[in-house]
Amino acid sequence: MKKKLGLVYGGKSAEHEVSLSTATAVTNAIDFDKYEVIPVYITYEGEWRKGEPLAAPAESIEQLRLAREGGKPDCIQDFLNGNGTPDIILPLLHGTNGEDGTVQGLFEVMNIPYAGNGVLSSSAGMDKVIMKQLFAQVGLKQVPYVHFIRNQWNKDQNYWIEKMEKELTFPMFVKPANLGSSVGISKATDHDSLIKAVEFALKFDRKIIVEQGVTAREVEVGILGNDDPKCSVLGEIKPVAAFYDYEAKYQDGNTELLIPAPVTDKVEATLKDMAIRAFKVLDCAGLVRADFFVTAQDEVLINEINTMPGFTPTSMYPLLWQNTGLSYPELIDKLIELALERHEEKKKIQYTMD
Repeated sequence: MKKKLGLVYGGKSAEHEVSLSTATAVTNAIDFDKYEVIPVYITYEGEWRKGEPLAAPAESIEQLRLAREGGKPDCIQDFLNGNGTPDIILPLLHGTNGEDGTVQGLFEVMNIPYAGNGVLSSSAGMDKVIMKQLFAQVGLKQVPYVHFIRNQWNKDQNYWIEKMEKELTFPMFVKPANLGSSVGISKATDHDSLIKAVEFALKFDRKIIVEQGVTAREVEVGILGNDDPKCSVLGEIKPVAAFYDYEAKYQDGNTELLIPAPVTDKVEATLKDMAIRAFKVLDCAGLVRADFFVTAQDEVLINEINTMPGFTPTSMYPLLWQNTGLSYPELIDKLIELALERHEEKKKIQYTMD
């Protein structure tokens, strides 16, 4: 009997369009013999719309569009009332209100199994400052950074500029603390561009992180599992642009990906060990992509983890697992299997004092 799979995509997020691309890619790869796929689209304003169950992949893209334009509104209330509730949810949401633990909390309250990370790991992994502070607790090497919120910047801009220029050196990378997909990120090379970069990043978040630039290779690894996570082969990013920005990830297609990454056995072992430690300190589940810098001296520095990496055709995470021996459809099946496994584990928790 087919499982009812709720495919949740869109979202009230600056990464809305990325989510649409991910949903399209997943529907092209999913096994319709195993799942009855129910599209659930979240508008830019946060309205949930449920479409008709998807048919074969060739027709499903059009049905995704129809769900966006005319799906049944307010389907959340239906799910809460047990009307047409999916057996499991595959959240293909990136960024704010999707990858940050908010929607995961809703699924927890609804008691519906869902693929990917839970509330804690999603929220901690989304906030780059909290994430880095947790990494420091387990001794993971990182680049120096400074962080502040909009109110602090507005009250004493000169103080924060002086602090950044004293503690860090150019170039610096200025980022919204709570966004992914390189949205809002700028490279600052001098005093004036630093101010502009901060002002730009503040359009997307109230919290800003400014990181020391480092001359290094960018190497990533996919992690898959729950309590016993495994690593994929490594992949190296060689962007044509100044850094791996939004356009390089999703639009121009000019970025070169080297899979497997040409690194020494020692670097590979160090990087995978750090990736698993990062996964565990944030109590992750399902999937994570961990991003690292590898210097010319083979020093490994963790940059960040992504708790909902993209699934577009050019995304690194599925490519890493494809080169490890797990195809795209098999990867989707595995994520659903891990979600059900975690849900069964939660059933062992006792909620009474008897």
